[in-house]
Amino acid sequence: MKNSAMVMQIQDPASQRLTWYKPPLTVLVIKKVHDATILTPFVQLVHWLVHDKSMVVFVEAAVLDDTLLKEYGDFTSVRERLMTFRAGTDDLTDKIDFIICLGGDGTLLHASSLFQQSVPPVMAFHLGSLGFLTPFEFNNFQDQVMNVLEGHAALTLRSRLQCVVLRKTTEDGKEKKKPTTILVLNEVVVDRGPSPYLSNIDLFLDGKHITSVQGDGLIVSTPTGSTAYAVAAGASMIHPSVPAIMVTPICPHSLSFRPIVVPAGVELKIALSPEARNAMWVSFDGRNRQALQHGDSLYVTTSVYPVPSICAQDQISDWFDSLAECLHWNVRKKQKQIDELSDMTHSSSDTLEEIDANHHDDRPADT
Repeated sequence: MKNSAMVMQIQDPASQRLTWYKPPLTVLVIKKVHDATILTPFVQLVHWLVHDKSMVVFVEAAVLDDTLLKEYGDFTSVRERLMTFRAGTDDLTDKIDFIICLGGDGTLLHASSLFQQSVPPVMAFHLGSLGFLTPFEFNNFQDQVMNVLEGHAALTLRSRLQCVVLRKTTEDGKEKKKPTTILVLNEVVVDRGPSPYLSNIDLFLDGKHITSVQGDGLIVSTPTGSTAYAVAAGASMIHPSVPAIMVTPICPHSLSFRPIVVPAGVELKIALSPEARNAMWVSFDGRNRQALQHGDSLYVTTSVYPVPSICAQDQISDWFDSLAECLHWNVRKKQKQIDELSDMTHSSSDTLEEIDANHHDDRPADT
């Protein structure tokens, strides 16, 4: 008889679909700040959501402080009906049905940072620079948002990393600071900061010492983050549906230190080696940068709270389209067909025969 433990259950990414258990009523609109080009799409979107769809719209209080919004006369009637909040102060848990981002990839990272537990589905419009994580075009936003409201959309569950910073305990056994827990969507980066010395970092996996990193630092990234800083440091690109954690050295002083991929369920511990000459600096999705001293530790695991990213097409097409359009993956001139090469070969042969014939004609006759 077959042992059920020996059978692997593999989930088809296409099975991840958006399902509403009740009609969505509240939406959080996040826009790229200090960008005048996004004001018009922002006003159009919130006006349509409030007046045409009768939805409750949340925006950050800082968005309404933009003085350029006063130039939009039709925004006045909408402004008073918007709900505001301040990041880091107000709790949005269980208040938002889904999120709409207007801008670049940074808006999606910001949306992730606002929800340190469960995240509502995110619909991201490409109005920024790169747009790897923003598959929707704004031209016909009404039809696209309607498809989402009706549940006609695929989802990509983008895993996040739970990062916990533990500070060294004092002589009396008390911690200097409480443990800090941060969830990141792209990566956590450990580097040497302003020091001229190499980083000397110990890496542990499930409590076992794996290696010591001597170089500029280390990148621990999600599959989503594999196409960000990690790929610039020489890592492979991983589809966001793959359950994994990528570990990539930054300029290692070694010819054999290659990036590695470890299972999503492991716990990584990063700490300064006893021989380290300087502190290490850590940042989380490019934010909350802080120094870690001897005795401090950083623990990284896969969070149970992913970011449900709404697809414009499906999980596979969206990712490969982003690779092609944003990173120009595998761009190369097409190889010529064999017929074209044959014609070139024949023409070359004919030319050689003509040269050879002319060479014989020019020879002096035998006497």
